[in-house]
Amino acid sequence: MKVLKSLEELLYELVSWLVFYPLTLWRAVVSPLSMMRYADLELADRIEDQYDDVISPPLFLLITLLIAQGVSTLIPRTAAEATAEAELAASDTNLLIARGVIFGIFPLAMAVTLLVSKRVKVTRNALRPPFFSQCYVAAPFVFLLGLAMDLLIMPGGGGVYTGIATLVVAVIWYGQAQVRWFRLDLTIGTLRAVGLFAIAFLIALVAALCVALAVGWGLQHWKS
Repeated sequence: MKVLKSLEELLYELVSWLVFYPLTLWRAVVSPLSMMRYADLELADRIEDQYDDVISPPLFLLITLLIAQGVSTLIPRTAAEATAEAELAASDTNLLIARGVIFGIFPLAMAVTLLVSKRVKVTRNALRPPFFSQCYVAAPFVFLLGLAMDLLIMPGGGGVYTGIATLVVAVIWYGQAQVRWFRLDLTIGTLRAVGLFAIAFLIALVAALCVALAVGWGLQHWKS
């Protein structure tokens, strides 16, 4: 009976995503700051009452990465790239974890930048609220970022213009949300908020690239 009860809860949770994921995505895209504030407030509730009408932030990010992973398989790529990804995706869980670590650097960098700017000691408890808030904004951004990268490396350059346009839209949307977030949370001017975002974004970009290269090197080392 315990196993059946667990399966019942799992089935309900999975099916409920069909309703709550689109709602969460819509709210994150249209009202990113409201969702970030919502994430902060929900952490103060009892665990069983948290995120009752949306998907929790880290889970929302993981589901988005899973969808992006599926979309990525539909985009043409060179034989070498397809082989490398197929080897990493020998376990879909491995690929999802790799994407989660790489793209999770963006919300982490923004959250740490906020705490450092507030001169708050970076601890697990202090980092949790801003990181959870950032997951709601990071999910649409990393989906578009991953899509743009896949389009840019399409064989024959057929997706270059679409990829560049997607990348520009992703960065502009993400940037305006982050600048507004820094302005409100730190009570600072637009110029300083833009500077903080630029620094955090560049750090995240470099770190994500390094992790991606490390994963690729590890895969090659494992093959040899």
